[in-house]
Amino acid sequence: MNIEGRICRLRALEPDDLDEMYRWENDTQIWRVSGTTAPFSRHMLLRLIDEQRFDIYATRQQRLVVEAADGADGTRPQTAGAVDLFEFDPQNLRAGVGIVIAPGLRRRGYGLDALEALERYCRATLHMHQLWCGVTADNEASLRLFAAAGYAECGRRRDWLLTPDGWRDEILFQKLL
Repeated sequence: MNIEGRICRLRALEPDDLDEMYRWENDTQIWRVSGTTAPFSRHMLLRLIDEQRFDIYATRQQRLVVEAADGADGTRPQTAGAVDLFEFDPQNLRAGVGIVIAPGLRRRGYGLDALEALERYCRATLHMHQLWCGVTADNEASLRLFAAAGYAECGRRRDWLLTPDGWRDEILFQKLL
């Protein structure tokens, strides 16, 4: 099943996504916003792809690939990024959200469209009540994205994350669906 947006769609992970995931998960520029501290092996990522066959209620997480909508030439859609639901809480009907858009495709609307499509899926299919995220205070692109998607700032954790450039605050956002 694909979850359709205006300019992109969300779909399940496939084994063919391994190379792209390997690049993203091992990009040290992304590590500072994802909390990653060590490289991922192809084997570990294949296990993650395999685990996605299980229901979010079993794994408490779900990754969906963001694809650019089909071109008129009928070629395979371009992978634009990924969105994650994590720390899924089925009792309180909430989950954390993470998103990555490929560097060459940023600032083209894929992030906002992917978040909006994800929200429709969470509301209509998972019957969720809210989504939340944490963004470092210096990540201006993500701060703008979540604000544009209607997430409300609900807190700040001071000196929460240690980066190579020093301590960073984390801004907390939530959106009631």
